[in-house]
Amino acid sequence: MTRRLADQARAYAFLLGGLICFGLFSWYPAIRAIVIAFQKYTPGAPPEWVGTANFTRVLDDPEFAAAWRNTLTFTLLALLIGFAIPFVLALVLNELRHAKSFFRIVVYLPVMIPPVVSALLWKWFYDPGTGLANEVLRFAHLPTSNWSNGADTALVSLVIVATWANMGGTVLIYLAALQSIPGELYEAAELDGANLLQRVRHVTIPQTRFVILMLMLLQVIATMQVFTEPFVITGGGPENATVTVLYLIYKYAFLYNDFGGACALSVMLLVVLGLFSALYLRLTRSEGEDA
Repeated sequence: MTRRLADQARAYAFLLGGLICFGLFSWYPAIRAIVIAFQKYTPGAPPEWVGTANFTRVLDDPEFAAAWRNTLTFTLLALLIGFAIPFVLALVLNELRHAKSFFRIVVYLPVMIPPVVSALLWKWFYDPGTGLANEVLRFAHLPTSNWSNGADTALVSLVIVATWANMGGTVLIYLAALQSIPGELYEAAELDGANLLQRVRHVTIPQTRFVILMLMLLQVIATMQVFTEPFVITGGGPENATVTVLYLIYKYAFLYNDFGGACALSVMLLVVLGLFSALYLRLTRSEGEDA
């Protein structure tokens, strides 16, 4: 009994460090933000309770609707562009017979580049004057584009940047899931006369369904919090075309010095993501139980 208690005490001691880190750097800031959302908060001055005034002020901001519209559009485009590409790349890498390690490093390399450096690289790439993108188009005698400087193309340009910068980890997760599929299933499908697309549809996707659903949820949560690309590349412009919710939170806190409004907007984003996650997990669990 003494030895068992000692082992348990040692295990909880190891867990204590992680709990302290989560408490100080995750849970406490989240709870503090919820409290400040109902206060008039100025650093150096005592806070004043204002009820829902911060939420009302944020809702009346003309940028509020634009930020949510841009964020939802970015998320939708990221799902259409950035969700299928990693899966296809994982399928290709899984079928390679030579230079597997090299191509895996190439795919994962953008993840190892600091996000700000990656964004600055793409900012130069998108430069409408001397940027590499338009230089390639001129060389091919194709019409050039404003890329991140055009109101109609800026958001799509940022989606491309985010997809390139973050897909490496997703590809490796998909690749690990693909390699865990028993080879007998593919052999049986080939004996039944299934072609490549049929094998992907009836074997690969069902066998990796759980991974696909979880990565979809994580991608939606991540893209709803996009900040680095609009902050570094476009500054929220042009014409507020790339102002996202997280970028608007930054503006409230550090440009307007309105921490109450920033925390109110953060709480709104927290509630939206929490409701979406709960609904998504409920629907996927129901589908799994029906299956």
